[in-house]
Amino acid sequence: MAVNTDKNSYTILFAIAMVLVVGSLLAFTAASLKPRITENERMEKQQNILYAMGVNENEGTSREFISTDKVAGEFSKYIKKQLIVDANGGSKEDTEAYLIDVKKEQAKAKNGETRRLPLFIGEKDGKTFYIAPIRGKGLWDAIWAYVALDKQMVVQGVFFDHKGETPGLGANINQRFFMDDFTGERLLDDNGTFKGIAVAKGNNDPKNLIKDDYEVDALAGATITGDGVSAMIKSDLKLYLPYFKNLK
Repeated sequence: MAVNTDKNSYTILFAIAMVLVVGSLLAFTAASLKPRITENERMEKQQNILYAMGVNENEGTSREFISTDKVAGEFSKYIKKQLIVDANGGSKEDTEAYLIDVKKEQAKAKNGETRRLPLFIGEKDGKTFYIAPIRGKGLWDAIWAYVALDKQMVVQGVFFDHKGETPGLGANINQRFFMDDFTGERLLDDNGTFKGIAVAKGNNDPKNLIKDDYEVDALAGATITGDGVSAMIKSDLKLYLPYFKNLK
């Protein structure tokens, strides 16, 4: 018997069947790709952490990460400890601290729950680096960073990135001419008070030779993104102050 394809019931059943088939295919694809996506996220985080402490393949003014085929070995070589820090400056080791989602931890804190603060301790050329991940809001979407510090909370290196800042303007936070300016900047004054670092338009130090003014030169045409960088440094890195006080 021929099927009457003009009936409304046929159209509805056909649409339902297609939704089920396409949905099943999408679910299968997502499940199949999940391990690869997770592995890519792991490698990216490890590359970012290493970059902040100066383990990268930069040449000249280029920005180059440790390659994906070497990153796991380099991470094990240079990162000596992974910690979870609490609000009082206490800490405990956790070998998978790099998997902590900073965005989710920020949301937990807003809901009154305890926030976990991941911190990575690296060693390179006889120096110890303390690398903290931070996250904030730019002009259009999320911005984030990994900031490497010494015991005095002096910046030793950074890596910034973004989800959707304006190309050629706010998106330049992940370029070396901006990131390199942070190296050597202080977060604390002589009394140990947390000051942060402001991305300032009126910095009057375009070559960034002054390292105790708590400022770096702003990006042209990216005021809101720069304000977001300033805000996330002040809000997130300040949370680590009790830990660094306990180191002294």
